[in-house]
Amino acid sequence: MKAEIITIGDEILIGQIVDTNSQWIGKALNDIGVSVYQITSIQDERAHILNALNEAENRADIVIITGGLGPTKDDITKKTIADYFKDTHFIDYPEVVEHIKHLFKKINHPFSDVQLYQAKLPSKATYLKNHYGTAPGMWFYENETVFVSLPGVPYEMKGLMTHEVLPRIQQQFHLPFIIHRTIMTYGQGESIIAQRIASIEEQLPVHIKLAYLPSFGKVRLRLSGKGTNKEVLERELNEEVIKIQQEISDVIVGLEDGYSIEKRVGVLLNDQHKTLAVAESLTGGKIAASIVEVPGASSYFKGGFVTYSAETKQSILGVRKETIEKHSVVSTQVASEMAASTREKLEVDYAISVTGNAGPTTDETDKSVGDVYIALATKERVIVQEFNFGQPREKVINRTVNKALEILQEELLKNN
Repeated sequence: MKAEIITIGDEILIGQIVDTNSQWIGKALNDIGVSVYQITSIQDERAHILNALNEAENRADIVIITGGLGPTKDDITKKTIADYFKDTHFIDYPEVVEHIKHLFKKINHPFSDVQLYQAKLPSKATYLKNHYGTAPGMWFYENETVFVSLPGVPYEMKGLMTHEVLPRIQQQFHLPFIIHRTIMTYGQGESIIAQRIASIEEQLPVHIKLAYLPSFGKVRLRLSGKGTNKEVLERELNEEVIKIQQEISDVIVGLEDGYSIEKRVGVLLNDQHKTLAVAESLTGGKIAASIVEVPGASSYFKGGFVTYSAETKQSILGVRKETIEKHSVVSTQVASEMAASTREKLEVDYAISVTGNAGPTTDETDKSVGDVYIALATKERVIVQEFNFGQPREKVINRTVNKALEILQEELLKNN
């Protein structure tokens, strides 16, 4: 079963917003056994929409369209889709009007006649109730292809997909199982790992694919299988995971299973009844932000400091002035004092500190752009590691965040 996603809106094409809708829809479809073969972003312009619909119909069994369903003149998707299906008759849905009035009353917003357009749908469309917004979704079935038109507002789209679209797709089509297993690795590059498991990859069954997903400091190996027997498919995937684990066990840190390194660190801290704090310079709070993305982080994360300047390192963390003058703010010594002070001030079991040059300049230090020091303070000692993460600035910052969490994870794993 093949699907295509079409996102409509100039705001995506000019980079004003990020297309998170396609990402969410792709995963939701994959979870029920529908493979997304293409994602297309187009202008909110009639000719582009008609052309995209025509091309998608020739490629896909299911076409999901988001965006362009508002009541204003620049939202032309509904009229254009009706034209595509040669449907000139629109039907009024009074329940949509009542729903909009109810929503507006809750927020003390006046109802205007312009909203009445939202309650008119092409006669060939099946009405999909939007519980969270004013624009209903539309379901068409033409020439053995399903077309679904949804609003572009993310929470409205997700509500319609969850309550209306996905159940209808599952009811209408006999779907295969698509299952993924993701192995997380750290400390070795994609090309080296590929060489080490080349013989395993060459012998994979045709219905199981291996993908390499590299990012800052880590490579995810995703095995994807498709089949009609879930139990057999799961067993086959697990067997391939074991083969890979046996070959590269030294760089594997676990199976993803929806677990990011932030979540795995959180699980380890909780299991060991340990607490954590951070002191950040070049990362500007990104380590703390990644930690608190995990629900329940307050049980082990106690807080942190963003000490971006030499003055705040001294005044807030108590880093000695003579240490900075002798070694500079980008040094083993400053990172060590930052971590030790943070652990003591916040009375935690572990404290991470980072200091470095993210670039593009090196300020008043003698260190190169990309030089970073990461310290981990425990009750017994302070460990400091030096890295050079190269350029550009974003790469240095992101690799610092990942490496800091990796160092903490390695320390926690020693206690398991």
